[in-house]
Amino acid sequence: MTNIIATVWNNRFKPHQESVLLFDSISTANEIALMLNGKWDGCNGVIVAQCDEIAVSTAAKLLEAQWCYQGASQAVLNRVTTDEILRRYAIGERNFVNVNLRCAVLTSVKLLGINISYAKLNFANLSQANLSQANLTAADFSQANLSKSDLNKASLIRANFTGANLQEASLQGANLSNANFTEANLTGADFTGANLYLADLRGANFHSCNLSGANLKGAKIIESELAFAKQ
Repeated sequence: MTNIIATVWNNRFKPHQESVLLFDSISTANEIALMLNGKWDGCNGVIVAQCDEIAVSTAAKLLEAQWCYQGASQAVLNRVTTDEILRRYAIGERNFVNVNLRCAVLTSVKLLGINISYAKLNFANLSQANLSQANLTAADFSQANLSKSDLNKASLIRANFTGANLQEASLQGANLSNANFTEANLTGADFTGANLYLADLRGANFHSCNLSGANLKGAKIIESELAFAKQ
């Protein structure tokens, strides 16, 4: 009896949990927020007080959209072309959260201050791209080409650079805490003043890499490999 009362009490009086839903486009999120009386976050997310999955799925079907909960193991991502990114950036748009740019060719582009956090950029070609001061939180750059790119003062917290080519890239003052650089090519890269707190640097190529003033506290490193870096 006590357990039954406790269950009823908790269900009725416990703090209400909001749900954050992610959609495959910004315009879709805006429309569905109106349809479901939710709050649009200005990007591809909608905050709802209570998630009725049938209502969400019905609305998404009407708009031919896909959705998932924030934090899902595999986010819903539609493929976006390079031309579309450049066009939208040129007219002032900066938020491209969760964008799918896998295998995209973005060589020498200038996208300063862009927000492509949680984006899929694995196998993309970003050589000589200017992404300084960009928000690249948790972006996936595995096997991507970032040689000679400008990532100065970018936010790259939890970014994945597994097997990526960062040869001669500049990451001065970048926040790379908890980033993964396993087996990455960091030859000649400049990490001056960068935050590499808790980053995984095992197996990375540090030849002529500049780590002057970088925060390596808690980073996973094979000490013998640092002998090739500049500190």
